[in-house]
Amino acid sequence: DRLENKERLKIKIKNYTVKIKKRRSTIPSSDINKKPVITMMRGGMMNRSYVVSMVRSFGTMHGTTILCVRKNGRVAMIGDGMVSMGSITVKHNAKKVRRIGDGVLVGFAGSTADAFTLLERLERKLEEHPGQLMRAAVDLAKAWRTDKYLRRLEATLLVADHSLTFEITGNGDVLEPSDGVMGIGSGGPYALAAARALKDIDGLDADTIATKALAIAADMCVYTNHNTIIETLDQSDANSSQDSSSTLNVTPPSSPSSEKEQGK
Repeated sequence: DRLENKERLKIKIKNYTVKIKKRRSTIPSSDINKKPVITMMRGGMMNRSYVVSMVRSFGTMHGTTILCVRKNGRVAMIGDGMVSMGSITVKHNAKKVRRIGDGVLVGFAGSTADAFTLLERLERKLEEHPGQLMRAAVDLAKAWRTDKYLRRLEATLLVADHSLTFEITGNGDVLEPSDGVMGIGSGGPYALAAARALKDIDGLDADTIATKALAIAADMCVYTNHNTIIETLDQSDANSSQDSSSTLNVTPPSSPSSEKEQGK
């Protein structure tokens, strides 16, 4: 009896495995390892692939708009304050443009946590190489590209000082604009096109161009709002700081007669 029971169990197991193989053959290979998701709606059940894509899009933070304009020795970097997760707006007044180091402006687009991690790394590079934004940007791009931890960070940085502007990406790119105007984020192309059109107009400074260009981008991009934050740099401030640092307190040499009097 025991032998017969064992043989029956073997036959049942074989039949069960055959059924499982037939079922797995009818399921797409990309969906075999996914747990079934069933969501009830008014008209019935929702497609599982749609639910998975919706959950993934909800967990990722979409872009923003950061614009940097350089004109007549003045630099203006502006960014909007919208933070979105999927189709939901989380915050309206986030600060995505900051001032770090000695006269360096930084704006970021992408994941906020990843951007702050990169900002900390950039600050360290600027401390190692003070006053050398190009070298700090290149070192950060190298580490971002080669490091296993930094490679997974999803963000884009826009940095500028009194004389240079760079876009730093996770692909190891350090891009410098030819006309002093650069934009990043989902609304970056709209703001960049508007700023280039406004730059040639006389009487408009960098602040006005950046503000108007970002307003145009906010009207066109759904991930950009009109709550803007702007940071500026002026070339005259850089020159005054260099002049103050170059001045030294030099005492005039004493004459021989005065040395004799002091010796007496």
